[in-house]
Amino acid sequence: MIEVHHLNESRSRRITWMLEELEQAYEVISYQRDAQTRLAPAELKLIHPLGKAPVLRDNDQVLIESGAIIEYLVRQYGNGRFAPVMGTPDYNRYIQFLHYTEGSAMLPLMLKLYVGRLGEAGAALQPRITSELENHLGFLNAELANRNFFVGDELTGADVQISFVAQIAVKNAGRDAYPNLTRFVDRIEARPAYQRAIAKSGA
Repeated sequence: MIEVHHLNESRSRRITWMLEELEQAYEVISYQRDAQTRLAPAELKLIHPLGKAPVLRDNDQVLIESGAIIEYLVRQYGNGRFAPVMGTPDYNRYIQFLHYTEGSAMLPLMLKLYVGRLGEAGAALQPRITSELENHLGFLNAELANRNFFVGDELTGADVQISFVAQIAVKNAGRDAYPNLTRFVDRIEARPAYQRAIAKSGA
């Protein structure tokens, strides 16, 4: 059975949701961060030496990085679903968004989290971080101006990957700041597969 190794306060929801969309059986194995250091326990390093999450184990395959995991799952179990045909413009767009999420969009979100913990020591960086956040979230909001999903007319792995950024944007900025992202979040969270992922392993 496929294993999803999940660390609390990490971004494993995308993987369990993708597996639900693919109708694949899986087991979630959970780990807790150290309360003081916020680091993963040593046991997670037995699965992968970096000790990061999510980690996917599928028979002999052990994969890290959510974009790579989603790409693997869609290729292995999608049967032509959840990704455009390779070599098409939509496929290029799909790959772009699949990797843009963690490669670019997550950086200002993570900086806001960590710099915010510095208090006054990080105050000078906040305007630049806010500007970058608005730049990326405005871009994503504009990309949904005339479409329901980021690629084509149906859900793809790229939408699953972007979902965390969109959800954080709506949570932190409010439902009115980025209305297209809000509609996107409402749409994906209403999907039966998303609801099943929540029911199986929590919000």
